[in-house]
Amino acid sequence: MKLIINRQESNSRGELLLRSFFGWIYIIIPHIFLMFFVSIWYAILDFVKFWVVLFTGRIPESIYEFQKKFLQWDIRLTARIMNMRDGYPAIGIRGSDDDA
Repeated sequence: MKLIINRQESNSRGELLLRSFFGWIYIIIPHIFLMFFVSIWYAILDFVKFWVVLFTGRIPESIYEFQKKFLQWDIRLTARIMNMRDGYPAIGIRGSDDDA
């Protein structure tokens, strides 16, 4: 696995200050609320995946894609919270972000 976060040409100082002081309000709270419910589904699918792999030896493509997209969402959020990227991260597993 290889994680690449491209460096930005310029960073917004105003956004950095806002995110440092109020980021938990406008970034973390909405994402964590949604991630809580999606992570419950993630755990259920992980349990199902264990049994499917045990008996068939294969990971179902749909479960793999869902879990991959959930982890990409988590990485997008973490990159914004840790001030590695500017901007508001896309919400949900269908969001895309080519930069992180």
